[in-house]
Parts: sequence; C-alpha cells; structure tokens
Amino acid sequence: MSTKKDISSTDELQLRFYRNTGNQEVIGKLYNKYMHLIYGLCLKYLKNRDDAQDAVMSIYEQLSEKLLTTEVQHFKSWLYMVSKNHCLMELRKKNPEIHSEVFMESGEDMHLNNEKVKLEEDLVALEACIEELKREQRNCVKLFFLEKKSYQQVNEETGLDLKKVKSHIQNGKRNLKMCLESKNVKG
Repeated sequence: MSTKKDISSTDELQLRFYRNTGNQEVIGKLYNKYMHLIYGLCLKYLKNRDDAQDAVMSIYEQLSEKLLTTEVQHFKSWLYMVSKNHCLMELRKKNPEIHSEVFMESGEDMHLNNEKVKLEEDLVALEACIEELKREQRNCVKLFFLEKKSYQQVNEETGLDLKKVKSHIQNGKRNLKMCLESKNVKG
C-alpha cells in the first residue's frame, strides 16, 4: 500500500537525485505523473485546449531550471502553484485589464475566492486520500463515487464478488473520512 508520505518522499528523493545529477529523465517521469492534473488546471483557467496544451509544455520547460534553484518539500502542491501562476500570467498577458477586474476584489469577492481556495485544497486532499487507499478500495470508490457506477457495474468491471465490492466501498469511504479528518478537511 502506498501512502501520501511514501509518494511525497519518493517525489522528494527524485528531486534530490535530479539536483545532484541534472538528469532530465527524472523530471520527465515526475512531471508525467501529474501532467493530467496540470492540463485540467490549465484548461480551467485558460478555457481553450490549445492554450492549455501550450501551457503544460511551457510549465514543463521551466521546471528543470526552477527545480535546480528551488527547495521543494511537496512537489505536487508546488507544481500546482507554479501552474496556477503560469496560467494567471498568461491571462494577464492576453488582457492587461484582467488585473484590475479579476485580481482587485471587494471583501465579498475575497470571501468567495477564499472559499474557492479552500475547496481546491480540500479536493487536493481528497485526491491524495483516494490515492492512499488500498488498490481494490481505490478502484471501487473511484468507479462508484466518481464514475457513478452501480454496485453491479463495479462488480462487472472489477470482477470482484458483489459483497467484496460493497465491502471495499464501505471501508474505502470510512478510510477516506479518517484520512480527510487527519488533514483537517470537514465534510
């Protein structure tokens, strides 16, 4: 079973190896692990597939230099912020007025943005907790909750006994709740 700590330490070990060797393959493998998340983030901000794909490539190109000079404790979180900042800079380049309209917020807008940030943090925590589940629990939980499949469909897709499917979903749900509580995420 892989835990978030294992994943983080593996990322950290790969980053340390990269800083010591400059081996680009390490960065490529590490980036590939999170590229789908970065693409989704870029698509959310840039609202255009081509622009999002260009941003994903630009972010990758910047990584090798940034990672040589920046001490990164949690690669996934750091990469998320680098990617988000890249997208915001791209939006500003295309439309300089965005700065005053989007980034100068009233108190109410700031409150909404704080809620959005909290929601994004909670979603990142949820994703991390899902990845910490045992393989069968993770597969059943993803199919049942994220893909909205029935118990029977999960049974057919995984080949697991229907009772096992229900057990994995129940245990996965309980483990997710405990994991999220440990990360101070309230349901």
